[in-house]
Amino acid sequence: MRSDTERNRRHLIEAAARLFANSPTPVSLAEIAKQAEVSTATAYRHFSSVEEVLHAFRRQVGSELRDFSARQTTRGMAKLEAVSRYWVSLVLEHGGAMAQMRSHRGYLERLREGTGYLTPQAEALAEPLRQTADELGLGDLGDEALYLWNALFDPRDILDLIKSGRTEDEAATRLVAALRGALIGWSTVGSVSPNGS
Repeated sequence: MRSDTERNRRHLIEAAARLFANSPTPVSLAEIAKQAEVSTATAYRHFSSVEEVLHAFRRQVGSELRDFSARQTTRGMAKLEAVSRYWVSLVLEHGGAMAQMRSHRGYLERLREGTGYLTPQAEALAEPLRQTADELGLGDLGDEALYLWNALFDPRDILDLIKSGRTEDEAATRLVAALRGALIGWSTVGSVSPNGS
């Protein structure tokens, strides 16, 4: 990608993040273009919709999480906790922009279809979740471990915890503890069939 093209794309993503972090109302692609100091036509050359800009932003944040995870030297629960805490800090750093995305499709469906912005996040968490399940003697929970992590570490809920008076450290500590309990609870009913037999 040419340097000016890459710069415009980066500016559009950064502008969207700033606008969504501070806007209580929906933001248009034209507003994002204005904030990025590019024409609306240029914005549409890069992104077909506001949702597409947000996907690019979430992919960028997910890549940051993946890179952090790859640098960790710990394993299992210690690594999972470090990566999860880093995610909480990313959510707080990026604020409202992280809470804007809401899909009508479920997490597992999007994950298994390879939805782009979920991929780096899943890559950051797959190994620590697998190691943690092994460390706890739970067996392989597969994608459902990612599902549990996603349910607990939703950016909107993290921001809600902070607004309700929890510190970043308290929120992260409680969420990691809840995740550990959820993984254990999930695995204990794994061998029970839907009809209870």
